[in-house]
Amino acid sequence: MENKIEAKPNPPGHTPFAQTYFHGTRADLKIGDMIDINFNSNYGQQRKAKYIYLSATLDAAVWGAELAAGDGRERIYLVEATGPIEDDPNLTDKKFPGNPTKSFRSLHPFKVVGEVTIWQSHSQEQVKAMKDALEKLKAQGIEAIE
Repeated sequence: MENKIEAKPNPPGHTPFAQTYFHGTRADLKIGDMIDINFNSNYGQQRKAKYIYLSATLDAAVWGAELAAGDGRERIYLVEATGPIEDDPNLTDKKFPGNPTKSFRSLHPFKVVGEVTIWQSHSQEQVKAMKDALEKLKAQGIEAIE
């Protein structure tokens, strides 16, 4: 009797090397929570968010957490996109052509699948410089985040 092993391809989207995405915020979320466009934005005038932002780099997520409005603790969540994502034009088209920050946005919710609890903040000087630059743009009538 001969043993046969049949190779079956992995289903689409299920590989051991799936992309990890991060979302920086001050919101207190739990694993399984959904981050949706129906919530107020962490940035600018804090209107209802048109898009949700995520990054494939931890550094960009750290900035997201540090610049988020509110008094809550800065947090970085591991998230799964539930629909299509696109390059974040706030960074890729205007500041960093080619998307080196790996920053994206979506109209579809992200599912929280974990939290990064150990990460390095930017220096107080760097955060202050970034906030000052955003305030300067705001004074010129430029909203930094769509």
